[in-house]
Amino acid sequence: MTDPTRPDPADVSFDLNETLRSIVSVRSNIIEDALTAAVLGTERAGYGALIAKDGLILTIGYLVAEAERIWIIDDNGQTVEGHVIGYDYESGFGLVQALQPLRLPVIELASAEPLEIFDSVIVAGQGGVANSIVAKVIAKQEFAGYWEYVLDEAIFTAPAHPIWGGTAMIGSEGYLHGIGSLLVQQAIQEGETHNANMMVPIDQLIPILDELKTYGRRNKPPRPWLGMLVYDAADQLVVGGIYDHCPADRAGIEVGDVIVSLDGKPAKGLATFFRRVWNLGDAGVEVPLAVMRGGDKKEVSVVSADRNDCMKSPSVH
Repeated sequence: MTDPTRPDPADVSFDLNETLRSIVSVRSNIIEDALTAAVLGTERAGYGALIAKDGLILTIGYLVAEAERIWIIDDNGQTVEGHVIGYDYESGFGLVQALQPLRLPVIELASAEPLEIFDSVIVAGQGGVANSIVAKVIAKQEFAGYWEYVLDEAIFTAPAHPIWGGTAMIGSEGYLHGIGSLLVQQAIQEGETHNANMMVPIDQLIPILDELKTYGRRNKPPRPWLGMLVYDAADQLVVGGIYDHCPADRAGIEVGDVIVSLDGKPAKGLATFFRRVWNLGDAGVEVPLAVMRGGDKKEVSVVSADRNDCMKSPSVH
């Protein structure tokens, strides 16, 4: 009996097996004292999609952030080394260049805007049909992440791919519409939640692709970065983690602090809070905060930074 969660080449209008060959495995080693090591580990594995004949691979950036070594593995068993050539903190996308030729087809990029709720997509990892699933779009909505990250519109698909990082979201015409980032609990109906994958839509990449290839980042001043992990807990913004020797740490912010105001106005909602920080100016701007700590209110001024300057090893080589 055919597994209904696996895509069937007979059900699509494109060459499914050939298209899935464009998905590769991405593995990286991170140095021990890297800024992201404590949160993301020093050995990371996921997927990427070959988007250009010269060996350019699109993946989710956290797989290769501060990578010392990167290996790319295809379904022929070929393993080649790669290096990061671009990382966009705003979208979360990473670009990796294979250092040897890849004998694989290229997958074409296409906007995710036409996708509608309940549309079917294929969420693919390296390994062909056996490592891919048929999923449905269950939501298109704002997403805020505690690591100072906001997408105006992310795409959520279910059922969830069990190894989600860097998976390819492929539409009915065989185009790449998005890249997998997270496993989340997503509400479908009131009182009903399902495991889902959060996908970063390819629309976030298309306008900046040339900039990432040329400069390794967006060609504009970087956003201010605070260097802390902030959680929205019961309508309170709580500091859940702090990066050592980074802006929040230097300003005296502590884990457990509750952020009550930003620039003299109440701090409510994770996405709203981050956007207000970014609207204060470019990296380096002072961010005036008030926090509650042990029943006392404290005024703190955080001198923001360019996140890239705080990495323990270069994020773009």
